[in-house]
Amino acid sequence: MTEQREKVKKLIVRKRSRSLRFLRTNWFKFKRVGLFWRKPRGIDSKIKKHLSGHPPMPAPGYRSPKSVRGLHPSGLPSVVVHNVKELSLVGQGSAIYIASGVGRRTREIMLERAKELKLKVLNGGEKRWI
Repeated sequence: MTEQREKVKKLIVRKRSRSLRFLRTNWFKFKRVGLFWRKPRGIDSKIKKHLSGHPPMPAPGYRSPKSVRGLHPSGLPSVVVHNVKELSLVGQGSAIYIASGVGRRTREIMLERAKELKLKVLNGGEKRWI
């Protein structure tokens, strides 16, 4: 099991190092143009023509391997949990996120239960409650 997780971790690291941030054409020139990607459709667009010195366009080659897609960098599949009942339904080989709407008391109970079930809690760190 650990050898398989190590292979998955290597694939995840490789995927992240290759990943690029695809920005919209002229995002730096105009405030009205957002950062989010939109496909360039102009006939003279340098990005559309794939000219050197211009940002790349998204392509299938940038996608991560199927075995790694949607996994946490630790190599475990992640699940969002809202209550203690859902916590007991989660499988052994996965990590959990406690939902943001869960209160302090329930969160503490869920953390104890997760420790009993030997589940990895990804956002179980200490929070300052004012």
